[in-house]
Amino acid sequence: MVMADRPEVETASAPLTALAMVGLAESMLNGLARVPFRRPWQGPSGLLDNIGQSVTRQAIRSFMGYSMGLPIEEFRSMEKILDDICRVVMPPFIGLVDGVELTKDTIGGVEGLWCRAKASSDEFVDDPDEKETIAATVLYLHGGGYIGTSPIMYTAFAASLVRITGYEIFIADYRMAPEFPFPAGVHDAADVYEGLLERGIDADHLVVAGDSGGGGLATSLVSYLHDHDMPRPAAVMLFSPEVDLDLNHPSITTNAQHDILPWNVPVSPYLQGVQPNDERVSAIYAKPHPEWFPPTFVCWGEDEMFRDGIRQFVDALKTAGVTVYAMEERGMFHVFPILMPWAESSKRVFRALRELSRRHVSSDPEAAPTH
Repeated sequence: MVMADRPEVETASAPLTALAMVGLAESMLNGLARVPFRRPWQGPSGLLDNIGQSVTRQAIRSFMGYSMGLPIEEFRSMEKILDDICRVVMPPFIGLVDGVELTKDTIGGVEGLWCRAKASSDEFVDDPDEKETIAATVLYLHGGGYIGTSPIMYTAFAASLVRITGYEIFIADYRMAPEFPFPAGVHDAADVYEGLLERGIDADHLVVAGDSGGGGLATSLVSYLHDHDMPRPAAVMLFSPEVDLDLNHPSITTNAQHDILPWNVPVSPYLQGVQPNDERVSAIYAKPHPEWFPPTFVCWGEDEMFRDGIRQFVDALKTAGVTVYAMEERGMFHVFPILMPWAESSKRVFRALRELSRRHVSSDPEAAPTH
């Protein structure tokens, strides 16, 4: 369910939605026209990677800059159109490229999408002896700055993770701001986590993952589980997590020209009165301990605006004694493995995930949820 389909969410009229889409196209064309003037061939990688990075940066920046200027009802209507396009395009694409199937499900009262290897499915494999074992279950919290995107938009990345790790992934359709500010998303994530446990999946076979705002939400979930005496997950995977909503580090301004994020990153729609240095929303102010904060994989780009906050978060985990696998990739921007999976930096991240995927999580075939 995209946010526009929720009964509490207002949407724009058809004419306004059409004008919003025209405006988006114009904005992105204008942005792409700037690429040749920014010396796209220069950068830390090879020629193709550098050009791909320049084009991707400008396209996403144009999209986000335009989207953030829309009234919320027009934003939701535009988001629904993009969601509908992805619903048509993504299932056959990831089925062909990654051998992954998508199935809808509701866990703990929260809708979402399962991403599973076809080789592990009864629908595609008749002989039980030939089925691949599901190595672990991932609760994935998608990014979007706590305000946008939907599970179907993240299925390509999730499918890549399925192929790389052998895990099954549930992308939760949690509630987002400004219609549902903090702590709605955390409560939804906790309900899904508890629902997975109730289905018989042991916490030792559960991984919590997320990117950007979803990465920040993942850390909030870990703290929530600790505060409510719930078992911790086996591991955490974070991709450019938004772990500091105070936005007071030098990289917020010095890297603004290099990142895909808008220079005025919005956080007030999510907080709505909660202080940005509250440890429930900004993990850099929490006090992690290895007894309740699980082994954590974190990757981010050297040129992203959240860099300094993520560095501080990683240092705090290490100081506390939490096992951390950290990767900062030179010259890369926010959530680069999702936006540029073909780049050498992204391939290094995927290789690291492949090596780490079974180090802290062991397979439990009997605990896998039913299809």
